[in-house]
Amino acid sequence: MSESDRPDINLNLNVRGLPLSATLAINELSNSLRQQGKRIYKLGLGQSPFPVPQSVVDELKNNAHQKDYLPVRGLPALQDAVCEYYQKSQGLTFQPKNILIGPGSKELMFLIQLVYYGDLVIPTPSWVSYAPQAHIVGHHVRWLNTLEENDWLLMPEELENLCKEDPNKPRLIILNYPNNPTGGTYTVDQLKHLAEVARKYKVVMLSDEIYGETNHKGDHVSIAKFYPEGTVVSSGLSKWCGAGGWRLGTFAFPESLEWLLSSMASVASETFTSTSAPIQYAAVRAFKLGIDIERYLWNSRKILRQLGGLMYKILTQADVCVAEPKGGFYMFPNFENYREILKGKQISNSEQLCQRLLNDIGVAILPGTAFGRPLNELTARLSYVDFDGAKALSALETKPKDYEPDEEFIRQYCGNNIEAMEKTVEWLKS
Repeated sequence: MSESDRPDINLNLNVRGLPLSATLAINELSNSLRQQGKRIYKLGLGQSPFPVPQSVVDELKNNAHQKDYLPVRGLPALQDAVCEYYQKSQGLTFQPKNILIGPGSKELMFLIQLVYYGDLVIPTPSWVSYAPQAHIVGHHVRWLNTLEENDWLLMPEELENLCKEDPNKPRLIILNYPNNPTGGTYTVDQLKHLAEVARKYKVVMLSDEIYGETNHKGDHVSIAKFYPEGTVVSSGLSKWCGAGGWRLGTFAFPESLEWLLSSMASVASETFTSTSAPIQYAAVRAFKLGIDIERYLWNSRKILRQLGGLMYKILTQADVCVAEPKGGFYMFPNFENYREILKGKQISNSEQLCQRLLNDIGVAILPGTAFGRPLNELTARLSYVDFDGAKALSALETKPKDYEPDEEFIRQYCGNNIEAMEKTVEWLKS
């Protein structure tokens, strides 16, 4: 056996030279620059600005003493709570035994790629870690381009064209919405048509719905309603519950994909064993929702909806092409209309653009290349989370229930984001 045939050597080759995740790298750089006293607008890392609901924090405190290893697939009470959550919020029926709990949905996504035997299909632009994870495990990645005129959403005909090239090839397709990096989401009709194509070609759909509860209108619909037998639904606490650092993710499987769940659980038993016990106990409270968490979500959506809308207005009025965000806290602007002006600044690609924005005016965003876009495209992702979510929520609690945050409110409590966009526009035109 040659060195290149050895499994450990191949793994090293897959990992060697792999850079730090782009979102984590920009966050560490931003923090470093701030510590040096520089004015930095942190629009790079997509971390929820809102605090963990107090009732969930209290539940963590009450269960800090929990020290035993839990079952690999998860705490039974949490599996029950996740099933109840999907039944209540989406009308979806899952069995508790088909819920897998992991230390973040990111880890579970890695495991599913590790155990699945087919190609990975990723629409672009996409979240920064899907492709690197596939690279680590040696999977073939098939990029599926989306169009800006469709708000970067995957269209059913695009999926159909890919699948009919080789109808019998096993495929795992990642559908992420509300989308990171675009903030876009799908209509019910679009989901139904995507489901029809997925069923026709028997693809496994990994529906990454971690931002589902941040849908700005609160009307998120899972594609699992229309393709239940082939969809794995991914979620967790990081985005809608403000608990990114707690590292708790969930995968919900249909009975027909028990073989996939079983394989993932076997690998989990040999890697992370089980997810942190106190975190799982606290997560039961989160997934059971309740009036306090519903109000927390309602007010969070209000703030994100109005903030995203104002940033969209600033950019589009400056002739920057960008889709209006419908969920999450992301936008994916295209600065192509400023290409000639940017040439004068010796900028011809997205990486140069983002580096100069950080150096010149302290605005930290990520280049489109980090999300699978071509280098020469002038796209970038910004995450409008540079504000104190606790203060914003507290201020909103003093307002009437039907109050919608106006521009004055947004500038007062989320002003860094607005200032960053206004400075960016001014810099573009200079």
